Amino acid sequence: MPGLLRGVARTAVIAGTATAVSNRVSRRQGGRWAQQEAQQQGQQQQQQQAAAAPPPPPAPAAAPPADDMTAKIEQLKQLSTLKEQGVLTEAEFAEQKRRLLG
Repeated sequence: MPGLLRGVARTAVIAGTATAVSNRVSRRQGGRWAQQEAQQQGQQQQQQQAAAAPPPPPAPAAAPPADDMTAKIEQLKQLSTLKEQGVLTEAEFAEQKRRLLG
């Protein structure tokens, strides 16, 4: 009888350990899949926003100095509005501002 109990106890311990390991692996895989899915959704949203974003207005070709500064100020205001709306990122805004003030 002691040999039988020892065998049953050993089986119970092994089965419990296997179950615990299996559950842990399942949780880790589920966490990784959720993280990958979140990253993919974030990338898709960024791509959609980039595709939907209209190109920034071109700089005026040649204008008198006073009008040129007024036009630049207006374009900076438009760029700022686009940035506030989330159409432009901070980096895109900075690049367009650098080109405009160039």
